[in-house]
Amino acid sequence: MIVTHVYQPDRGIVRREGIEPFDELIRSPNQFFWVDFYDPTDEESYVLKADFNFHPLAIEDVIAELPGPKVDDYGPYLFVVFKIADYQRGGDGLSFREIDVFLLRNGVVTIHYDTIKPLDAVTRRCQSDERVLSRGADFMFHTILDHIVDHYDQTLERIEDEVDLVEDEVFQDPDAEITKRVFNLKRDLSQLKRIVTPQREILNRFARDQFPLIGAQARLYFRDVFDHMQRITDLADSLRDTLTSALEVHYSTLQQRANNTIKVLTVIATVFLPIYLLTGIYGMNFESIPEFAWKYGYLFFWGLAGLTTLVMFWFIKTRKWL
Repeated sequence: MIVTHVYQPDRGIVRREGIEPFDELIRSPNQFFWVDFYDPTDEESYVLKADFNFHPLAIEDVIAELPGPKVDDYGPYLFVVFKIADYQRGGDGLSFREIDVFLLRNGVVTIHYDTIKPLDAVTRRCQSDERVLSRGADFMFHTILDHIVDHYDQTLERIEDEVDLVEDEVFQDPDAEITKRVFNLKRDLSQLKRIVTPQREILNRFARDQFPLIGAQARLYFRDVFDHMQRITDLADSLRDTLTSALEVHYSTLQQRANNTIKVLTVIATVFLPIYLLTGIYGMNFESIPEFAWKYGYLFFWGLAGLTTLVMFWFIKTRKWL
């Protein structure tokens, strides 16, 4: 599906759908446009070459999903690959989707094969505020990337909520499942960092005087987006540190539990050690043991056993071993 938003000075923003002669739109100096390709068919994808005349290498990158973000300067246009992150608790965890963006002199072209929530927000802005397109293609380009970066906030909020739950469970009722959840979260944050870091550098390049298609006024706005992405990177690092601390507390708690169990078992064995000694003595195969012939020998044995047990227990308590 192809959706086109065109800003015309006399009519405002006009929304159209389907294939149209985009080459005429590109050559029009008084119109700014945004063309969005959603899951394009082969016929719709052919427009990228036939009408927009994009380089075959760029079109190849659009068709084949790339492992990471990138930016290529082809002179008349910029080609940018950006990643959008989503997090589903209890599902697949962190997932990434790709959006390919072309910045032209008077327009922006986006291509994606999945639903992109930030683009829905951009569409609503285009329908309600013509300034999104009337200020130029570079500002439209900024609006798209700004909404994508804003979406990272929502993703990190979900991850942060999950980290808070893990922290609470570590202190309340730690179990072996916590370790798996912590490592999954740390893996997700590492993947997020690997994507966010190069995207932050791309935004930094847009904020500097490197690309003629991005004007001086738009560069100021890209600096704000770059700062936003930097805060996201810092938050991801902070959450990873929090998980590392939670994992250390978890291991410490498990070790403390094991130590307490061993201590209790050791005290029990120590308290009953005199009884083992006495039963060993009176179980020896000698013909003459004085207490055997005594009428109260049996009661004497249990009295002696109980007394030594109480003495051992008192000794352990005074030493504060229990």
